[in-house]
Amino acid sequence: MAEKNELGMFLRASRARITPEQAGLTRYGDNRRVAGLRREELAMLAGVSSSYYTRLEQGQAGGPSAQVLNSLAAALLLNDDERAHLHTLASHNDGTLRMRAVRTAESADPALLELIDSMPDIPAMVLGRRSEVLAWNHVGHALLTPHLSFDAPQHPHSRPVLAELVFLDSALKALYVDWTAKSRAVVGDLRLAVGQYPDDTGLASLIGMLSMKSPEFARLWADNRVQARSTAVYELRHPLVGALTVTKQSLQSPGNYSQVLVTHTAPAGSTSREGLSLLHHVVPGALAPSELSASTPPPARA
Repeated sequence: MAEKNELGMFLRASRARITPEQAGLTRYGDNRRVAGLRREELAMLAGVSSSYYTRLEQGQAGGPSAQVLNSLAAALLLNDDERAHLHTLASHNDGTLRMRAVRTAESADPALLELIDSMPDIPAMVLGRRSEVLAWNHVGHALLTPHLSFDAPQHPHSRPVLAELVFLDSALKALYVDWTAKSRAVVGDLRLAVGQYPDDTGLASLIGMLSMKSPEFARLWADNRVQARSTAVYELRHPLVGALTVTKQSLQSPGNYSQVLVTHTAPAGSTSREGLSLLHHVVPGALAPSELSASTPPPARA
């Protein structure tokens, strides 16, 4: 994946999103062939030569200094996640700070397993670097994928992959009221994973497969946006317990950087909290995928 010059693609996509006006430049006439910044304009704003920036974007320059990267990030109006991603991609140019992926299948961090076992009332799961579901508790499984086998994460070669489910599983697509926001979050997180694990062939295969099978994924992937796993509020249309509004949080494992604990909660006393409590009674695999992805959403609870 490093051979694809991820740094250059990220820089090109980022400058294409910044207009001269946003960058504080004066636009003269309407004869611009690009909507965003030209290479020479970005180079000027970042205080580097145009020739150096061109080589950097084309993957022909050595690893840029932290000062150059910070200047580019400021000129491109990058947020904190995008700035960190820029530094990660640039570190690969000189061979430093490269995080090599483990070739064997991931196993859930034992500490995270203890944690999800100790919170049976909160939907929780452990995700790996490729968004593979390494483990989940009963209510976590019942919230997102009651049509799948509960023990599916125990089989490394056929584990559920959240990114794949979001784009290719009609049941999960129907679950999210704002599926667009969820899909963008998934792609943004995968972008960060690519920067952190450029040698992960499994991650490369996942992205290639999704690009071929999902036009929506291919379009979002080409945009080169990054988005760290974070807190987000989602409205869900659950086929068994009705309408839910949940807060999703992703907590990184202190013992295994590539794994995160994902939880879904709702305020005490809310109808959504009541709905989550009903998930204890959902039997794994009770519904077929066709039933979960019916076009008519379930009625909201009173």
